[in-house]
Amino acid sequence: MQGDNLPQPSQVVSLYKSKNIGLMRLYSPDGGALNALRGSGIQVLLDVPKDKLQNLASSPSAASDWVQTNVRAYSPDVKFRYIAVGNEVIPKDINNNAQYAQYVLGAMKNINNALGNDLGGKIKVSTSVSFGVIGVSYPPSHGVFSGDAMTYMRPIVQFLTSTGAPLLVNVYPYFSYKGDTSHIPLQYATFTSPSTVVHDGSLNYQNLFDAMVDSVYAALSQVGGANVPIVVSESGWPSDGGFAASVANAGTYNANLVKHVGSGTPRKPGPLETYVFAMFNEDQKTGDPTEQHFGLFYPNQQPVYPVSF
Repeated sequence: MQGDNLPQPSQVVSLYKSKNIGLMRLYSPDGGALNALRGSGIQVLLDVPKDKLQNLASSPSAASDWVQTNVRAYSPDVKFRYIAVGNEVIPKDINNNAQYAQYVLGAMKNINNALGNDLGGKIKVSTSVSFGVIGVSYPPSHGVFSGDAMTYMRPIVQFLTSTGAPLLVNVYPYFSYKGDTSHIPLQYATFTSPSTVVHDGSLNYQNLFDAMVDSVYAALSQVGGANVPIVVSESGWPSDGGFAASVANAGTYNANLVKHVGSGTPRKPGPLETYVFAMFNEDQKTGDPTEQHFGLFYPNQQPVYPVSF
């Protein structure tokens, strides 16, 4: 939504339906978007913005009000699937701010309680973490949470285990490749390697995405979360703006991602629910220039490259 030239919410919902996209992530509860989603059948992953976390963690009534205003007011017309309590705030957010992480679990518990018996069984409460929570990722079977992240992740994983909710993880082979081209081939990062690249015991890895996801599964198992599923809450590749950011690479990565996730990973075969970031190029996105070019579509709703869902 960080653009000044994007389509109206109703147009976006129509575009989703025309492309057979059945899941949507909203990074904050936007009334216009939620109203447009009424009756659409599209299932929603809804974020709680980080600036709300402290209040929601300290006040069950604030959590109840948040759920009433942003979930109950639209349900069952809008099909909520998950609530992500904070995005990439553990152990620090993108601005290196550590103040939010301490409130995530408390806010998760209060939001979950506010959903009650009627909605709690239908809507799972989690948090969305970056791959930065992993301290060791190679080989994947040795995956562990970093020391800084462990403080928060261990009790969160216990909570997820008790509620049956997944851990939401943002997985970007692009950034791993960008940061270590001497050890990571482009083909390994874009699902185009012709053969196994990493042998890990009896498991063989032909793409970096699987290796990253499986290292998180290994980390979960280290803290009693062997049965916690993973949902990939973001993945994508930029089509312009910087290193290895091209229409060809982005199209290759995302087309292969969509095809691949139906079969899961070597450690956990089976469909892996995955959200592609992002729907549109966003001309007001800040940070590295590539951040404005992760969209599958231009603001005029034309595809940046062909992807079939």
